[in-house]
Amino acid sequence: MVLEEYKKKRDFKKTREPESTKSAASSKNLIYVIQKHKASHLHYDLRLEMDGVLKSWAVPKEPSANPAVKRLAVAVEDHPLGYEKFTGTIPEGEYGAGTVEIWDQGTYKLLEKSEKAYSLEISGKKLKGLFYLVKLKPGEDTKNWLFFKKK
Repeated sequence: MVLEEYKKKRDFKKTREPESTKSAASSKNLIYVIQKHKASHLHYDLRLEMDGVLKSWAVPKEPSANPAVKRLAVAVEDHPLGYEKFTGTIPEGEYGAGTVEIWDQGTYKLLEKSEKAYSLEISGKKLKGLFYLVKLKPGEDTKNWLFFKKK
């Protein structure tokens, strides 16, 4: 079931996070957002609209527009469409407790997609241009990726 892991981790009577997905209009320009998440550890959540959900990665350090800087991006559970607008505080005791704010947002075009890499043309307010998400140890069951701008 789509978003099952997302829903299992949350008590929607306690958190204002979106509960369900909504259909998105088909477009070449897809949703892109990075949310700054001050939880137990400060990190950034990269979210990309794919297959009717927001595919998500936790990025431990601030994403960079500098092509020389590569950031670890750890795949996490899919989030529902609508989450790209979420800002606020996730209550103490809930999964991901802390504040969420939008760090960057815009659209992207998926140029290439494989099991081991995505090529993205991002049109955000802070990040613009060609970026890659590359899976570390392709073929293995790992959630670790690298996120970086093309030189």
